[in-house]
Amino acid sequence: MSLLRYEDLSISFGEGRREKFAVHHLDLEIGIGERVALVGESGSGKTTLAGVVAGLVAPTRGEVLFKEVELAPLLNNRNQDLLRRVQMVFQMADTALNPRLSIEQILARPLVYFHGLGGQQLEKRIIELLDLVKLPASIMKRVPRALSGGQKQRVNLARALAAEPDLILCDEVTSAMDTVVGAAILDLIVE
Repeated sequence: MSLLRYEDLSISFGEGRREKFAVHHLDLEIGIGERVALVGESGSGKTTLAGVVAGLVAPTRGEVLFKEVELAPLLNNRNQDLLRRVQMVFQMADTALNPRLSIEQILARPLVYFHGLGGQQLEKRIIELLDLVKLPASIMKRVPRALSGGQKQRVNLARALAAEPDLILCDEVTSAMDTVVGAAILDLIVE
């Protein structure tokens, strides 16, 4: 069984003579346990392709199958379990993390929504997630602007891991980082 399969997928923007394809007739299969990197120049459709799986962009034609079940094109047509099973780590942690919430609140949201955690269980799991991404529990009360870029991206990854997904889509998660911090983030993803 494949984890993810694109069948004759096309994604275009505009209509008629102005229609431009970001992805055109793509067939791709990714097995359970595989790690796949899409490499291409800016504007080649990598983020758009991830957006289709995440339910942020509807395909023009074709289908996306997740564990042999066709994905509804957009998030609002997916059930809670499917939302949990596919998570995305966005390129810019600054825009992906709510600046008004503490790190504790950011990590609590998926834990409450997907797993119904509360009280001491919730706090314990938040500390475990921070430890998993090599951040100290002392940052729980901070807001994103009080963290470095690498720390924010680690929180971004911890939030995705909080859902306990089957698939994590990473959109250029190291692009705004120096090579040492970027390598550390990639090591975390491998772990």
